[in-house]
Amino acid sequence: MKKLSLLFAIVFTLLFAGCSSKEVFQPKLVKDDWEFHGSSTEKIVDVSSDVAMLESRKVLLKDKLIDTTIEESYRLLGSSDGWVLSSTIDGQLIIDFISDKSMKKKFNLKKTIAGASIKDDVLAVLFADNEMALYSISKKSLLVKVQGSAPIVVDSRIVNPYFMNDLVLFLTLDGKVVIVNSKLKKKLRTTIVSSEDNFNNVIYFNVVDNKLIAATGNKLLSMAAKEIRVSYEIRNIAYSGKDIFITTKQGEVISLTPDLQVNAKVKFPFAHFLGLIIHNDKVYALEKEGYLIEISKDLLNYSVYEVDIEDGYIFVADKMFYIDDEYISLEQ
Repeated sequence: MKKLSLLFAIVFTLLFAGCSSKEVFQPKLVKDDWEFHGSSTEKIVDVSSDVAMLESRKVLLKDKLIDTTIEESYRLLGSSDGWVLSSTIDGQLIIDFISDKSMKKKFNLKKTIAGASIKDDVLAVLFADNEMALYSISKKSLLVKVQGSAPIVVDSRIVNPYFMNDLVLFLTLDGKVVIVNSKLKKKLRTTIVSSEDNFNNVIYFNVVDNKLIAATGNKLLSMAAKEIRVSYEIRNIAYSGKDIFITTKQGEVISLTPDLQVNAKVKFPFAHFLGLIIHNDKVYALEKEGYLIEISKDLLNYSVYEVDIEDGYIFVADKMFYIDDEYISLEQ
């Protein structure tokens, strides 16, 4: 278990410390410096898919700071159903209710937690050994447990369990979607997203046009009446309300339908994308060498702006990119 926890800690560095290639993105034309940016008095020291933690251990939820403080030695898991969830390496879990600081509950789950979510009285937990479990929050009792295959090494972008009415979808560390019925307390179905040996955990999940969309670093799945899979080396994913946008390790920005058909694509040679946001009918891709690329949603036109960024934790919100103690806003 200690080896797994160490791997969780170091994989972020492997993925985001930089590109091993000597070739870097060099745009032929830079339109201007990006105007909307600034700095904070605090650095980001931990991130999950929808929240970030500052040096003060306060929590940044998307584009706003909330009045929740993470206890020392706890890492941030995410936010869910009005709660912020955090845990220690040995399975101590705290859930803090955002709108009422007096509502705080603690659980001792006794082993490392990879992800967790809440809906009403149900707590869904994905452990670092890929075991899945549901608990009653009020009774602090186990409802159901599902065994999974322990991964060797994973991508740091772990997706927390997803609730759909009585169903809980676990996005596993070995590239599967496991569906559990919380009322019946049993597993209903397992669907494979990808079968790679390493770095094969699900890094993205959403429901788009009544289809389940899941991705690992190497595969994208669309699941409804039939299952469709396509292969990409994925860096970032964003959803616009109609289409899915991805960036790849090859420097591409690609627009896909919910059936994973290609609408359009554009390539930026040697680009190493750090984040992707869809905002006001534009696609914004943040590039490692210090560029913000503003692209029309049809991917036919784009402008490249220069931005000042340093190495550090990256948090992508609704309208802002946060990097270390800097931010880049998409509007004034």
